[in-house]
Amino acid sequence: MSRAVRVGAAALVPGLLAAALLAQTPAPAVKPVALTFDDLPAVGTSNVAAVRAITNDILDGLDRHHAPATGFVIGRGVDALANHSGPSILDEWTRRGYLLGSHTYSHIDLSVVTAKAFEDDVIANEKVLEPVWATAAVTAGVGTKYLRFPFNHAGDTAAKHDAVRAFLTSRGYQIAACTIDTSDYVFNDAYALMQQRRDTQSIVKLWADYLAYTATEIDYYESLNVQVFGHSIPHVMLLHANRLNADLIEQLLTIFETKGFQFVTLDEAQADPAYQTPEGPPTKYGPMWGYRWANARQIKINGAAEQEPPDWILRYGKTAIAVK
Repeated sequence: MSRAVRVGAAALVPGLLAAALLAQTPAPAVKPVALTFDDLPAVGTSNVAAVRAITNDILDGLDRHHAPATGFVIGRGVDALANHSGPSILDEWTRRGYLLGSHTYSHIDLSVVTAKAFEDDVIANEKVLEPVWATAAVTAGVGTKYLRFPFNHAGDTAAKHDAVRAFLTSRGYQIAACTIDTSDYVFNDAYALMQQRRDTQSIVKLWADYLAYTATEIDYYESLNVQVFGHSIPHVMLLHANRLNADLIEQLLTIFETKGFQFVTLDEAQADPAYQTPEGPPTKYGPMWGYRWANARQIKINGAAEQEPPDWILRYGKTAIAVK
């Protein structure tokens, strides 16, 4: 499917969904949300042209909506790009005024490695990020230095958790939380296969289902955090720098706007006192922060109420013919 066809259809079908949300939803009070994108430079490709296209499409959408965002960089992905093009792609984020944080050098999993191995991976990523941070400091001022744990795994034992937190604090890092998640990687995996198969019918269905699921998850996590704190809090949205989000960035941002959210910086969102709440006991899993806070505050949450991505998306590609 050509890019022209993809963009044209994407503008039509998801646009109708966003219009329907607008028609059905009264204008609510403004609620802050910070946008974050994991796995920079881009997910699923080391082709320089493809990475640049994903980057520019995401940033163009953010620019149009005047939406601040923070990208979290995997240094190994930067180094894998040919012709030393990785730094220039990161520079495109900072040149436009967007902040970059660390996602470790190799997307290392703290639940399966030692604290020392994780710390070494963070230091390795600094060698990639420090030149970009230095340039950004000159052009846009110094922002908070953030790290997001890969897989949201913050340490599966108290000893590991505490050791890594002390290490990160000593190097000036703040932890980037996340309170809304849409499992976009599940949709993107299916999307990539659909594109390979030129399965246009499934692509259009996936677009609509992904946007509908995003709207549902925003409402779910908003409700979850109201249960935890008794009121709405500023949110941090977890997305990935992938082709799916690049194609649907306009519609994703419109959904937030339709629901009364205002885009803010990560600093602004995490300045809220909610983000000082303890995380709860260490776990090998990577739940959203609302679940962690509920655990710490001993508030019972029915996690089964959260919907899973559509089953046909999960099954796509496991058979020769996609499930419709």
